[in-house]
Amino acid sequence: MRRATAARKSKETKITVSVNLDGHGKTSVKTGLPFLDHMLTLFGTHGLLDLTIKGSGDLAIDRHHTNEDIGIVLGQALDRALGERKGITRFGLAYVPMDEALARVVLDISGRAKLIFTDARFGGRPKLSTSTDYSWNDAEHFLESLVRTCKVTLHANVLSGDDFHHTLEAVFKALGRAFEQAVRIHPRVKGIPSSKGHL
Repeated sequence: MRRATAARKSKETKITVSVNLDGHGKTSVKTGLPFLDHMLTLFGTHGLLDLTIKGSGDLAIDRHHTNEDIGIVLGQALDRALGERKGITRFGLAYVPMDEALARVVLDISGRAKLIFTDARFGGRPKLSTSTDYSWNDAEHFLESLVRTCKVTLHANVLSGDDFHHTLEAVFKALGRAFEQAVRIHPRVKGIPSSKGHL
C-alpha cells in the first residue's frame, strides 16, 4: 500500500492529511470550509483514494490561509505516497459532466509544478464567482498550492456550465479520476516512466 501522512502547524493553521493511493475512496474531510470539504470528498471518492483531512485555521480573518495550507499539505502527502514513482502510468485524462457543466482535467506526474486553470465560457480566465464560502480564486489558489508540493503538471478546463457549484464539482471529480489513472501501476512499466530515467 502506498500511504503517507503530512502535517503543518503554524500561527495561522493546523492541518493533518493521510492518504492511501491504493484505497477504495473512503474519505473523512473536515477543514472548516464546507464547500472545500465537499470538493475534496469528491476528489477522494472518484480518485479511489482513502483520504483523511483535518484542518483548522484563522477563519475569523478569512479562508485564504486555511485553503492554501490544505492544498500544500495534501500535495505533500500525495508526493510522499508516490515515493520514487516507479511503475506508475504517469499521465491521466478525464472528462466529467455535472448536469449542464463539463470539465476536462489532464495531468502529468512530471516532477514539475505547473497549473493551467481556464474557463472556456469567459475567454480563458475563470470568472470571479462565489458560493457561500468559496470562490474561483480560492479554487485556483488551492490547485496552485497542491501542484506545487505534489510536483505535477495540471491542466483543468471548464468547458461548459451555468452553475458555480456544478462547474467546480465537475473539476474536482475529473481531478480525482485523472489522478487515479496517473498513479495506477502499469504492468508493462518498469522503473521510472521517463526517457530520462528521472521525474
